[in-house]
Amino acid sequence: MGAARVLRGFQLQCQRSLSSSSASTYNLKIPLPPPKADPSPNLFVSGLSKRTTSEGLRDAFEKFGRVVNARVVTDRHSGYSKGFGFVRYETVEEAASGIEGMDGKFLDGWVIFAEFARPRPPPQLDQYQE
Repeated sequence: MGAARVLRGFQLQCQRSLSSSSASTYNLKIPLPPPKADPSPNLFVSGLSKRTTSEGLRDAFEKFGRVVNARVVTDRHSGYSKGFGFVRYETVEEAASGIEGMDGKFLDGWVIFAEFARPRPPPQLDQYQE
């Protein structure tokens, strides 16, 4: 009997097999997370509170280097944070310092996670365009 569950974006495949001794074994197939992004001055910050603002994000990360831009992505209708944002430093070294200083730390009562941002994939051309 097999079952699938989605846990934090990962699909877990559980297979339970009964042997003659009625002992249960589980074979879990857990996919690997996507590869880490190459170092860049741009950081992706997740786990933000709904109340976190771009100014608050900037203030928190300025302790670790010169922040060029800090932006919390917000919902168009409510104006609240969607829970993630971006911080851009002047240099890669400052960005690495920002990750080291803020990854796993509290901001506005929530534990946040900072990592190098992955570049945007190129836009896909519409297959119906002529």
